[in-house]
Amino acid sequence: MDAQNLKGKNWTARKADSVYIVSIADKSSIVDALNDFVISQKIPAGQITGIGATNEATLRFFDPSTKKYVDKTFREQMEISSIAGNISVADEKPLLHLHITLGKSDYTALAGHLLDAKIRGAGEFFIYPVNSQVIKVKNDEVGLNFYDFEKSQP
Repeated sequence: MDAQNLKGKNWTARKADSVYIVSIADKSSIVDALNDFVISQKIPAGQITGIGATNEATLRFFDPSTKKYVDKTFREQMEISSIAGNISVADEKPLLHLHITLGKSDYTALAGHLLDAKIRGAGEFFIYPVNSQVIKVKNDEVGLNFYDFEKSQP
């Protein structure tokens, strides 16, 4: 197994085979760090999974009737029990589409689309790149970005 250590803006990582194991620094933005990582490693598409802890997270919920997101920020210590998402390209820039489940101290859970969160404790991620560009294009009828495989390159 060939391993390579990497470092960037608020993250460290190890590449093992074709998979990246990423640690995000305490008090850092998850989205900023992952965007920096994806850009620095030139990852055109892939899957992201992660766990950790946060004390500030902004979630989004898409309302199909208005075609807009409703955002809500939660400021308390919470466990990140799961982050799942994908990497694609929109408007010629990397696009992270992330969903998150957060565990509160009373053992209830919050879930939604992740706008951003700050790590407070650990932030541990696995990134599985794909050697293919996957482009997303805005569907005005629905109000969301969808994969456009005609525009995507193999």
